[in-house]
Amino acid sequence: KFDQHATTETSQATLASVSPVFAGMKFDKEGNTTYFEKKKTELYQELGLQARDLRFQHVMSIATRNNRIIMRMEVLKAVITPEFLLILDYRNLSLEHWLLNELASQLSGEGQLVTYALPFEFRAIEAILQYWISKLQGRLNNLQPQILETLEALVDPKLLSVDRSKLHILLQNGKSLSELETDLKVFKETILEILDEEELIEELCLSKWSDPQVFEESTSGIDHAEEMELLLENYYRQAEDLANEARELRVLIDDSESIIFINLDSHRNVMMRLNLQLTMGTFSLSLFGLIGVAFGMNLQSSLEEDPRIFWLVTGIMFLGSGLIWRRLLSFLGRHLEPPLPPHVPAVLKKSQPATGRAEIKSSLKAETFGLSRSTLANQ
Repeated sequence: KFDQHATTETSQATLASVSPVFAGMKFDKEGNTTYFEKKKTELYQELGLQARDLRFQHVMSIATRNNRIIMRMEVLKAVITPEFLLILDYRNLSLEHWLLNELASQLSGEGQLVTYALPFEFRAIEAILQYWISKLQGRLNNLQPQILETLEALVDPKLLSVDRSKLHILLQNGKSLSELETDLKVFKETILEILDEEELIEELCLSKWSDPQVFEESTSGIDHAEEMELLLENYYRQAEDLANEARELRVLIDDSESIIFINLDSHRNVMMRLNLQLTMGTFSLSLFGLIGVAFGMNLQSSLEEDPRIFWLVTGIMFLGSGLIWRRLLSFLGRHLEPPLPPHVPAVLKKSQPATGRAEIKSSLKAETFGLSRSTLANQ
């Protein structure tokens, strides 16, 4: 037993010595920043958390553990307490500019945070949500002009073929837009899960349970849970607006693809009709060419001695070929013309402006909803 106990202590010491290390930044209420490197086991004990709480397996999550708020925004990992904010594994994540120039000033009250008068966790949550919404907005602002420019170049009725390089760019932008839509959906679902549960909103108000003064204010009339709910609803609405803009771009891409296919089908039909006309001309010429074949055989007759027979036979061949070709073209034109619209009685024509005006307006609104962000609607 003594040997087993000694072996267990040795193994624990070995695991502690080789355990991963967190490199983090600590922000206090005044915006002061300190850097630290600690082993995960030490950080667990200091924060009163367990190992599973800092694994950050989800793409985005907001949870509370032991009066601590644990937030994960893809690469951003944060732990919020009533006294400070921890940003973990911030290196090589392109977050230095935001952490050094914006986050510290926002937490100290120099930024434009609405929740500065509220406890510290409100400021920390708002700063992180504001950063993530601005990042999603920046991605959408970069994609929107590229997609509109590519679609405007593709949906040109004068083009007989589609530029493959433009299609490749549109494919890449479409994938980026799908990723953005997925991130916005996850962001909204994460916040909506908290808004649906009043207990989760109460748990996010850390100072209400740790600071007696804040608890007295909450009981006297200042509802911190309501303020937290309003904060989350604000960023949920912003994410919903971004999702609507991304959805409009997706509808615009789908409509433009339909227009591209229609243009290509139109050009393809023109080429097929031209090919059919040439085929009919070749057929009519070959049909009357049999006369020349008959006269070109090595047969003895009195017609080959007359020099006028050559021109007569040649004229009959070309004249007959032309007549047959014209006949075939008229037959083709009759069968390819669109059918006439059905006859509308006079009574229906009189009642049409009153009932059809609303339908026309609704159809125009539906068309401008998908194509209002581009000059493609004018085309």
